Amino acid sequence: MAAHASVQARGTRARAQHHSALSWAVPVTLGVILGWYATSIVRGGGVLTGTQLALGLVSGAVLAALCFGLGRVQKHLPVGLRAAAYGALSGGSIGFLYSLSGKSVLAASVLGLLIGAGMLLAAFYFFYTRED
Repeated sequence: MAAHASVQARGTRARAQHHSALSWAVPVTLGVILGWYATSIVRGGGVLTGTQLALGLVSGAVLAALCFGLGRVQKHLPVGLRAAAYGALSGGSIGFLYSLSGKSVLAASVLGLLIGAGMLLAAFYFFYTRED
């Protein structure tokens, strides 16, 4: 009698997926840099408060989580969508940091769009020329 295809054979175990050190070190490093920079912009040379520290920690954690998630799914995305994801992530991060400096939301949006468009073009070129 044949066994069902989804039944595991005896003595085998599902292998746990392990991430390389670089796959989590790069997002954590980028998150720490963005969080530190966001805190230093808001602090403005004064005394560090709890809300400023919380802003830095949360913004850094969000960027690290988004970078890690993008790193997990990037191989499954087409070249154009992968480049757009990197453009949106970098443009949004720079626009957010610029908005913390007290400039207008319009100026932060324009700068974020320009940086995002530049990153989209650079990432598209990079991924398209190295496509398997």
